[in-house]
Amino acid sequence: MKKRFFSKILDQLGPREGVVLMFMSVAVGAATGFAAVFFIHLISLIHQFAFGDVASSLPGLGRFWLIIIPVCGALIGGPIIVFFASEAKGHGVPEVMQALILRGGRIRPRVAIAKIISSALCIGTGGSAGREGPIVQVGSTLGSTLGQWLGFSDERTKNLVACGAAAGIAATFNAPIAGIIFAVEVLLCEIQVTVFGNVVIAAVSASIVSQFFLGTSPAFSVPSYSMHSSWEILLYVILGLLAAFVGIFFIRLLDFFETLFEKMNAPHLVKPAIGALMLGILAFFYPHVSSMMALSPGDSRLGLPLLDNVPHVYGSGFDFIAQVLQGDVSFGLLLMLVFLKPLATCFTLGSGNSGGVFAPSLFTGAMLGGAFGYAIQYLFPSLPIEIGAYALVGMASVFAAAARAPLTAMLIVFEMSNDYMLILPLMAAGMTASFVANWLYSDSIYTIKLTKRGIHFEQGRDMDIMQGVMVEEVMNHSPVSVKQDQTLAELFAIFHETRLHGFPVMDQDNKLAGFVSYQDMERTLQDIDRTSEGRDISLKDIKVSSLATPQAVTVFPDEPIWEAIRKMAPRDLARMPVVSRQDPETMVGLISRSDILKAYQIGVMRKQQGRLMSDQVALQRDRDICFVELVVDGSSRCVGKTLGELPLHQSTAIVSIKRENAFVIPGSGAIFQEGDFVTIFCRTKHEQEMRDLFGGDQAKGC
Repeated sequence: MKKRFFSKILDQLGPREGVVLMFMSVAVGAATGFAAVFFIHLISLIHQFAFGDVASSLPGLGRFWLIIIPVCGALIGGPIIVFFASEAKGHGVPEVMQALILRGGRIRPRVAIAKIISSALCIGTGGSAGREGPIVQVGSTLGSTLGQWLGFSDERTKNLVACGAAAGIAATFNAPIAGIIFAVEVLLCEIQVTVFGNVVIAAVSASIVSQFFLGTSPAFSVPSYSMHSSWEILLYVILGLLAAFVGIFFIRLLDFFETLFEKMNAPHLVKPAIGALMLGILAFFYPHVSSMMALSPGDSRLGLPLLDNVPHVYGSGFDFIAQVLQGDVSFGLLLMLVFLKPLATCFTLGSGNSGGVFAPSLFTGAMLGGAFGYAIQYLFPSLPIEIGAYALVGMASVFAAAARAPLTAMLIVFEMSNDYMLILPLMAAGMTASFVANWLYSDSIYTIKLTKRGIHFEQGRDMDIMQGVMVEEVMNHSPVSVKQDQTLAELFAIFHETRLHGFPVMDQDNKLAGFVSYQDMERTLQDIDRTSEGRDISLKDIKVSSLATPQAVTVFPDEPIWEAIRKMAPRDLARMPVVSRQDPETMVGLISRSDILKAYQIGVMRKQQGRLMSDQVALQRDRDICFVELVVDGSSRCVGKTLGELPLHQSTAIVSIKRENAFVIPGSGAIFQEGDFVTIFCRTKHEQEMRDLFGGDQAKGC
């Protein structure tokens, strides 16, 4: 109902495309900014109430409150996640990525409410998690909801999802540039001018709202650090290497605990409380572990009231990071927290509690960098080592290793500290950490959950999908080709006439002899101008065979699209001949980048249809749910209309459209034709309505 109302208003106004997206970006950014401000204040209120008011009401329990409070928070937040929105479980970013990959950016609106409440309860009661992941998911949900209400296409909805994610980072950390890069580097993995412009607008809008309520000062007040020698960059590279191993350790540890809790034979709504109990026990015995490192009770926060002595393993830890960046923390405490903070985070998020991994990664990196600085200071006492500088670079390095987002890491640390002097160490250590971590372990902390679900995220797409679509399904079966004995003048005319950028070259027996591109022709013409020395060289004297690339890279029609992508990647080819497996010199088609994009959309549709069909038996147990398969009748009201124009219920989904032997992507712009075979997922009460709309008596319920 809301979708129809808002989309009707948009249709009546009829504004230009750029204006619509600009205003929607501002709206998403501002809404995310307000949500971030509310979320931050809510965490603070819950934290004050739990460790201040509640703990002081029964002072006799003393430090046992460190176990009771997180468990109580999880017992309240767990049911919200289980019964209201399961997508709010964990750190949220993988769910946003999955929505972008498989669902055209569509996220349920209720996720925003569930994420804010459950994450505030988790972090406010001591959960070791960050606030950026929840706000990224909330902002993405707001963008997705707005796109759905306005009836936007999948691409525009994805655009607004990216706007919400960028706005979340910008508002939470007062770091608009890092928010923009995060959306592009982590979620979209590709830069488009229109997408990038809208993301910038959303990040700026969110930052303005955030700064109005939370202030304009950076997150950390850091002394002015700088490199004292060019040789010191080698030490930062070594720190990047260490950060790669710590980042992989964090990823593997979180994956281990997520798997452990998934296999645990306990109700889902209780599992977060079990993780909170483990976290509470760790915090309770934290001073005893600290004593082994010869730390003072003050360093290990052994004392009362609890509000002033919350253990370092609780919450996001930004206050303690600020202390580390000043260089005022002992080596033993830093080294201990390199291992205890990831463990505490895995107890929290691995069990199903809600929160982000961004802040714990920064925290662990600061501890690693500070400890490394102390070690270098001990080994080389003559060097002017500044502990805080290494802690600052360590923050970026561990996050870069864990998230495989070096640009985001260095920019967010730069914006949070407002210190440009360490930009070279940030770049060197961050890129080293990201490269080495990616070399040693392919999955990031965001993609490992997707990999376990069978989704391999690369360049903004699920690459497993490319294994299910064959080259022959999307290739051009009748491509334009040229003969090797044709002249350069004729080739120039063909390029001008067809507006294509490359052709297969055939010999006299119509066998594949090579490939010629527009760049080959341009290069040849430039060589003629440079070497002619005033001589008149006719284009008719130059044959295509002299400028074509012999032995062109080819692919077989029965190979998956992924194999074509793999062969085209090394030289960044835009198109490639398809040859017969029986005779590799016989060309049967041509595949281009546009064909690969079409293949990806077909793969997405098939994967979604397969998942729906695999769940069909379970769904049929609910008498309210039905699949309908029908053939579109010539007299149907839907013939000639797009999917976006049809009056479908919100609970109704077009699963697939099959036309002759090919599939049509069921996007909002898909136009129905007579004879289309359509599969519909809907409620039983809407089945007859679908029969009347699409095919009348030809429809078949399932």
